[in-house]
Amino acid sequence: MYTQITPPSTGERISFHNGEPQVPDQPIIPFIRGDGTGVDLWPAAQHVLDQAVAAAYGGQRQIHWFKVYAGDEACERYGTYQYLPEDTLAAIREYGIAIKGPLTTPIGGGIRSLNVALRQIFDLYACVRPCKYYSGIPSPHRHPEKLDVIIYRENTEDLYLGIEWRAGSPVAEQLINLLNEELIPATPEHGQKRLRLDSGIGIKPVSKTGSQRLVRRAIQHALRLPPAKQQVTLVHKGNIMKYTEGAFRDWGYELATTEFRAACVTEQESWILDNQARHPHLSLTDNARLIEPGYDSLTPEKQAQVCAQVAQVLEALGETHGHGQWKQKVMVNDRIADSIFQQIQTRPDEYSILATLNLNGDYLSDAAAAIVGGLGMGPGANIGDTCAIFEATHGTAPKHAGLDRVNPGSLILSGVMMLEYMGWQEAADLIKQGLGAAVGQGQVTYDLARLMEPPVLNPLKCSEFAQAIVQNFSPT
Repeated sequence: MYTQITPPSTGERISFHNGEPQVPDQPIIPFIRGDGTGVDLWPAAQHVLDQAVAAAYGGQRQIHWFKVYAGDEACERYGTYQYLPEDTLAAIREYGIAIKGPLTTPIGGGIRSLNVALRQIFDLYACVRPCKYYSGIPSPHRHPEKLDVIIYRENTEDLYLGIEWRAGSPVAEQLINLLNEELIPATPEHGQKRLRLDSGIGIKPVSKTGSQRLVRRAIQHALRLPPAKQQVTLVHKGNIMKYTEGAFRDWGYELATTEFRAACVTEQESWILDNQARHPHLSLTDNARLIEPGYDSLTPEKQAQVCAQVAQVLEALGETHGHGQWKQKVMVNDRIADSIFQQIQTRPDEYSILATLNLNGDYLSDAAAAIVGGLGMGPGANIGDTCAIFEATHGTAPKHAGLDRVNPGSLILSGVMMLEYMGWQEAADLIKQGLGAAVGQGQVTYDLARLMEPPVLNPLKCSEFAQAIVQNFSPT
């Protein structure tokens, strides 16, 4: 099956049932060391993960690591341009869960990004990025502790699908001519719009299937959170891109109000129900006025539509969601993308789970990570129905490779996400406790040490930071 790697002689594979991992006590998990600083990061992360599992389960559970190759290290072993060998793909496919350090983006043609390639090959449609503050980590914000969000980014569609053509290429010219001469004029809403002949062309596909499976995972995650955090915000730019970003929003609401009807309430439904609960004799018209501030300026037809919507919500949900019952449901709302960038800074504690498309999610997850300390402490996961890959979210920083000085926090916390995904919460909690305690004591690597006030004069090495986390495990 494999040409140049051999799986461990002990351990079992992880299987999946209805999109959820079925994890044995002795799982085999492939790991990709990563390029550049991966040579330092992975040993540190593996040490912390192994020690946490041993401390939490006393030998009853153990991860059996299986080294596989990608990036520059794969080229060294398999040959030039073999950035993603079939051995590696077969191992991830066979064992279901993998973890990886940072990878170099190949230069030249072929694979644009190894990270994107892995997501598309295994249909890892949900990029999950928690952004939570650990006390003591330097941040440019006065109250970074108020931000505690989980970003669900659709991973397989949008502009990141990579379907585009260079300006001046035959296909680009053919598409421009087709659009300008036939398709745009045939659609009255586009008016006199035309594409410039020297344009590059990219395709932005957004499907109902892709949108709803992402929102489904986001809602399922919200149902596992404490009641105060059970909220999913659909982030979109639907005011401009109505048939892609706007459709994402509409399909998200459709899923929430059908498949999860008993467990969810939309923001507008909550307003209608709350108005009626506080004012039992409120008329449909007055309730409509409260949820639609410009009601009296609407046409009679629009007013009738708003009233009909109020009546439909009260009739359908009055018994199951009314009289305050909606407060125990998952709140589903939506926000415009540019607005949410402002609100995670000015009103961070109002948000919990943000579900969004690929490009928005890329920007948003990095912006949120910056608030709580930067990508050095930002974990990430890419999850599908039959596979999951956990990864450091930063680059390879080759100039620091082999110096044992970089921050392994991102990869370690990605390992925490992996343990939680496996259902090994006790081990995950030990690491979070240990990391928080180490940072709180000023036991940090140079990147954090220089930003602390006052600066830490003797920062830890990468390996020493890992050991500090282990030494700060709380007794189980």
